[in-house]
Amino acid sequence: MKFPRALGLTLLLCGGLGGAYLTGRVTAQRTLVTPDEINTVEITQKALQAVVRVDTRLQREQLQPGDDPIETGTGFFYKKDLIVTNYHVVQFQESITVTLYNGRRVTARLEGVDPGIDIAILRVTGVTAPATLAFGSSARLIPGQKLMTLGTPFRIQNFVGSGVYSVTASARDVPRTDQLGSEISQYITTTASIQQGNSGGPVLDSRGLVVGVADLNAAPNALVPGTIGIAIPSDVVKQSLDDLEKIGVPQRGTLGATLVDLDSLDPALRQLAGLSSNQGALVDQVPAGSAAARAGLRGSLRNSKDQLLAPLGDIIVAVDGQGVRDSFDVTRLVAAKRPGQTVTLDVWRNKKRVQVRVTLLKRTLQ
Repeated sequence: MKFPRALGLTLLLCGGLGGAYLTGRVTAQRTLVTPDEINTVEITQKALQAVVRVDTRLQREQLQPGDDPIETGTGFFYKKDLIVTNYHVVQFQESITVTLYNGRRVTARLEGVDPGIDIAILRVTGVTAPATLAFGSSARLIPGQKLMTLGTPFRIQNFVGSGVYSVTASARDVPRTDQLGSEISQYITTTASIQQGNSGGPVLDSRGLVVGVADLNAAPNALVPGTIGIAIPSDVVKQSLDDLEKIGVPQRGTLGATLVDLDSLDPALRQLAGLSSNQGALVDQVPAGSAAARAGLRGSLRNSKDQLLAPLGDIIVAVDGQGVRDSFDVTRLVAAKRPGQTVTLDVWRNKKRVQVRVTLLKRTLQ
């Protein structure tokens, strides 16, 4: 007997509504259907065991009347007793507690900090990580590639989000007001959910490797929830963790001098220096023994009221041939180097453009 086409369609729909999936002659009763669903579940179920909720009790002086004394973020085990999180999650900590995947709560202490990329390491004792996560290469990400986020947004633990990698974004286009992350040159952007409480959590690829650490989100204003997730690239994080464990401080390049944005100066001072542009960074203070001092960079003079005086010190206008707009650019371009490497600065000195080669030094504990 031959069924009418409409009846056949009705039977197929009924089968779908009943939870049966028809594949040829085989009817499979199952929840996961597509390879992408299976991959997402397999990766997240395994990775969640390494992810923790981080509760920071804030110092009293950081609180205003009515403030919640607990700040919540996320972290993940990358070694059996070491956890990665954001520095801004634990920056003002009085005490730190982490909650494991299974609900067990243990205390943690700061093991290392890197405010330059907003990363911190926590150490736990009396417990071993149920699982650890490995790092992948953020440099190999392809636009449109699937990414997953795990964390504690709005204090909802073990929350899973998924989306795609979009593009790297210049740190200049990701404005921050916390003065952290000053040495991040580029961020990862994703449609995967990164909300308040996700900070410090892993951003995973479809192999379960950490390709970023959730940091913040982008929103048009303070009243609208951010819809674009912003993460720190794993390649930067891996390097920092290795430095912190072996040396105690990150080893990205630094001049060791304080800089002032040229466009913040009195136009009269710029005119006296013979400058027609407001793009560049003025060298302000040059501590003895710093890389800047050893290279002969010239600092600026100030009066008793801490006002800059003419003639101004050196003004950095390019780093390795790349023009800079302000101290923001200088810091990030130099931070891409490692100790022992040399960076060439184009500086404006005595109304002339000259080049200064600076050999970067190893950072030491303060």
